[in-house]
Amino acid sequence: MHKLIRVTTLPISMEKLLENQLEFMKSHFDITAIACSESEGTYLEEYGREVGMKTHTIEFTRAITPIQDLKTILKLYKFLKKEKPEIIHSHTPKAGMVSMIAAKLARVPIRIHTVAGLPLEEATGMKKILLKSIEKITYAAATKVLPNSNGLKQTLLEFNLCPEKKINIIGKGSSNGINTDYFDPEKISQGEVNNLKSELGLTGDETILIYIGRLVKDKGVNELITTFDSISKSHPNCRLLLLGYYEQERDPLNEDTVRVINKNNAIIELGFIKDIRPYLLLSSFLVFPSYREGFPNVVLQAAAMQLPAIVTDINGCNEIIQNNNNGLLIPKKNSEALKEAMLHLIENKSVRETMKLSTRKFIQENFSREIIWNELLKMYTSEIKRIHEK
Repeated sequence: MHKLIRVTTLPISMEKLLENQLEFMKSHFDITAIACSESEGTYLEEYGREVGMKTHTIEFTRAITPIQDLKTILKLYKFLKKEKPEIIHSHTPKAGMVSMIAAKLARVPIRIHTVAGLPLEEATGMKKILLKSIEKITYAAATKVLPNSNGLKQTLLEFNLCPEKKINIIGKGSSNGINTDYFDPEKISQGEVNNLKSELGLTGDETILIYIGRLVKDKGVNELITTFDSISKSHPNCRLLLLGYYEQERDPLNEDTVRVINKNNAIIELGFIKDIRPYLLLSSFLVFPSYREGFPNVVLQAAAMQLPAIVTDINGCNEIIQNNNNGLLIPKKNSEALKEAMLHLIENKSVRETMKLSTRKFIQENFSREIIWNELLKMYTSEIKRIHEK
């Protein structure tokens, strides 16, 4: 079997963002999963044992740490020289930079990096210059670059980060697609939804908005909370569910935002939720006003569960949501547009119900995970054939 190495910075990305993809590839390749640091090594090892796959822990950092990064590159280089894989495929910026440099030095013939978002889009000054340089180095060392949306491909070209001949998009976008058998409204009983309503203190008459994701500035959470706080005063029957965790050290919310979340009883903060399906089913619509994305899983998941969405008109989001069809597109960082869209869906239940009819089928036909996996496998096979014909 040909050897395939898959690399992410965090072990949880291997299990969640690439859910079941590595298990699928395991029947076609001798596969090893690599992820970060020693403190999370046990998590990766447990995941490997669970799915019957080899793993290797290496010490990554998510921050910019040149000395540590050089040490990591050297360790990974030695590992790759020993293993001699035909393919290495990385995800996330730090894992990508380290993997692609180490793999090029080790002469791994097929070096693939998936781009699922560009932090430099919201950066400024020296930080933006540095992040741009890191991306350019990563793509220069790669043999294939896979942005997970068409919009992200255009961004790579506009920033002059990568030659177009290296760029491929798998299917119509997404890094992993979605399990439409799991994200299926028929798989959750009305009894489960009713029990959840009771747990949350809901009567069933409320208009429920839901946000799922990290509670950070870059996801537009400041604008979301300020806007909902205003709306809840004139529409007391509205509720906002927040599913996600804070990253106050990396991308903090405004103090006023946190204060409103804690004070406004119409905002229900739930933290990280493993199974979001019942929460999507009891909701009226998703609100996801992010500043930048690659191809957002949560928007795919909501649509698969027949939930309309308000999203920003950015990469990925605007390839899932078609304005006035299965949701609404708004400009990013625009509180007035966000308020207008939220009020439109709050006050027009018939519009929401019509939008629901156009959500799930589009996802099934374009973004089911089997489509993405088979397209990726086809690309791997084609690349192996190419290097053996040389």
